[in-house]
Amino acid sequence: MTESLTVRSLVDAMDARLGLKWVAGYGGCERRLARHTQVEGPISLVGHLNLIHPNQIQVLGRDEVTYLTNLRKNSQRDVIEQLTSGQSVLLIIADGEEPPVSLQAQAEKSDIPLLRTPLPSYELINILRYFFSNKLAETITLHGVFMEVMGIGALLTGNSSVGKSELALELISRGHRLIADDAPEFARITPDILRGTCPPVLQDFLEVRGLGVLNIRSMYGDSAIKESKYLRLIVRLFDLGHPEEQETDRLHGGRQTRVILGLEIPVISLPVAPGRNLAVMVEAAVRNHLLRLKGYYAGEDLAARQRRAMQEDDDL
Repeated sequence: MTESLTVRSLVDAMDARLGLKWVAGYGGCERRLARHTQVEGPISLVGHLNLIHPNQIQVLGRDEVTYLTNLRKNSQRDVIEQLTSGQSVLLIIADGEEPPVSLQAQAEKSDIPLLRTPLPSYELINILRYFFSNKLAETITLHGVFMEVMGIGALLTGNSSVGKSELALELISRGHRLIADDAPEFARITPDILRGTCPPVLQDFLEVRGLGVLNIRSMYGDSAIKESKYLRLIVRLFDLGHPEEQETDRLHGGRQTRVILGLEIPVISLPVAPGRNLAVMVEAAVRNHLLRLKGYYAGEDLAARQRRAMQEDDDL
């Protein structure tokens, strides 16, 4: 799911931070900004003046305003018409510059919002890109319990009643933190990062069979709750001996990947059975995952040792 945002809501949200002032085109305040359009697909949200590949928000700093002002009358008219009749949704004059009168008139005529800000153009663009990375990110809701374990975001998944909530409760009692139960929301905020959060209505709550709904913040304190975390690992629980489950690799364990919003997330499958301490296994899985991120693979290390031992035996 990809959200959209009106120019009016953008101005309301960022006015205090950016010092935005309306110049012309208020009639277009309900124009919408979106990361994707039905016709064009992905389109750049914000950037300096670009007439070949127009940004939805065209930023004109000192250099762009000087360029526009120094154009001959006919050329200036052509550029302004192109600027206000294409894909651009909003024009912002940065660096405290005064917009050309002809641009103001055309923006008013075309209902293209035209605003000013005293901020430098590069700072304005950086702030807006960060704002859009949160507001207009692709999002998805997944079933499971999202936790911070050993400092990384881990999603506990599995069939209903497999024991996800009980495992989460034990992890919390061991000092790890709850982010969201049942329906964590994930947003792709950069090309390689998924950030997980909790819907406001579910904040702080964990449902455990037999105990009902628990308020984790009230029971364990603020330190047991984390507002958001990047998704780095998925731990999938399954019943040991399930006919659809294949035997895992004894050397490397049950490791796969799952594609979420176009990103491949590592998946570790852990069988559930009486007597198995899943909290310890999840901690070990996370520690091992951190080692793998550093380039160390225990299975390959063992295989290398065995090859060296066999080579030494052959040399004797």
